[in-house]
Amino acid sequence: MTKRPILIHPDPRLKKVCASVPDLSDELRVLADDMLETMYDAPGIGLAAPQIGEMRRLIVLDCVKEEGEAPRPLVMFNPEIVASSDDLNTYEEGCLSIPEQYGEVTRPADVSVRWIDRNGNEQTEDFGGLWATCIQHEIDHLNGKLFIDYLKPLRRQMITRKMQKLKREMARG
Repeated sequence: MTKRPILIHPDPRLKKVCASVPDLSDELRVLADDMLETMYDAPGIGLAAPQIGEMRRLIVLDCVKEEGEAPRPLVMFNPEIVASSDDLNTYEEGCLSIPEQYGEVTRPADVSVRWIDRNGNEQTEDFGGLWATCIQHEIDHLNGKLFIDYLKPLRRQMITRKMQKLKREMARG
């Protein structure tokens, strides 16, 4: 498994809609493993393929945070929300592509998701709470949308300027 560099906003690739994965290959399974490695190392609870410059509909996540509880890494190819609740939840979201910046985002509290697993099988599952928020956040990435797009314009511009400054500092080494 290989850790991959995570793109930092603003990057045009983070605003593009990703192509569906036509069928699974060993290369895509390796990509999914690399993404899990990258996510755990960051550390984060979700990562979408465009965040590492791969423009494919693939997300990985693991929202288990309880000490001593077994991790539950999920790999979702072509994930789609097939139903969402009218009930809403507001979470303070962050993003590995927008380090150390957070904002409150309101989304459906529960979602039903359909995806293809790493073995090529179609899966459907209902998610609530943090899992539901995380899945929606990661699927947004596949559609070129960032959590800051839900924030007020002034706050979004402020965060974008901070990220531009961070990228300049990183480039200088």
